[in-house]
Amino acid sequence: MSHPPSNRFAHGFTLMELLVVIVLFGTLSALGFQGFRAARTRANQAVSAANLRQLVAANLLYATDHQTYCPTDLDGHNLVRWHGARRTPGAPFDPAEGLLADYLGESRVIGRCPELEHLLSAEAFNENGSGGYGYNTAYIGTDPFVRPERGQSNPSCRPANVNNPAGTLMFATVAFAVAGGLQDYSSADPPRAVDSGGRLGIQLQPSIHFRFNGKALIGWCDGHVSEEVPSSWGEITYKGGDNKAAKTGFCGPLENNGWWNPRN
Repeated sequence: MSHPPSNRFAHGFTLMELLVVIVLFGTLSALGFQGFRAARTRANQAVSAANLRQLVAANLLYATDHQTYCPTDLDGHNLVRWHGARRTPGAPFDPAEGLLADYLGESRVIGRCPELEHLLSAEAFNENGSGGYGYNTAYIGTDPFVRPERGQSNPSCRPANVNNPAGTLMFATVAFAVAGGLQDYSSADPPRAVDSGGRLGIQLQPSIHFRFNGKALIGWCDGHVSEEVPSSWGEITYKGGDNKAAKTGFCGPLENNGWWNPRN
């Protein structure tokens, strides 16, 4: 005896079955997006590490030719800096005319960190051209321990004056916390200001940016690049920013300006 075909599915899915399908689809989509985002972050980190290695290599070549590392600022007028040049104060920097430009290959410009692009929320007109990387301007781009000639600013540091190249910060991934988010920046500032005699002064706002899964990339004076976690979020903000929320802080020991100070 034959039986009529089952009509179990004749009326479509039940509400519960539809909800299960929707939840399952949403979960798979979320997992796929998280996987894509993680892969993108890893790729961006590899690009950023390569950019930092190029920066350090460029500065080492500069030191070979000039016997000092690249100066932060050519003459103290903030017109020709390590990352660009401009004709008048307040104008944007031309990154192809910076002091390191001759050592950065055919492009003459610093490679841009791709991970920073979607994180910036505020313009920094006078900091363009640094690629999302900051220079140790307090100790490497300037040598506070060397007395300048009368009327001159402190010269940049000599490689021979760096006691521990593998433990002295040269460049890092940076950004600057301001009200509403992040802006570009060109210096990896130490925990405390330092004067022309090497004496420590006021606390500074941190600028090292921990944008790669809570880690920053550091380019050291010996040429290697490492991932570092924050040791402090700092206590100072100049423009209403939130350092911890923005993921800007300091890394390593803070005493005597830690990894920044080549005399440590």
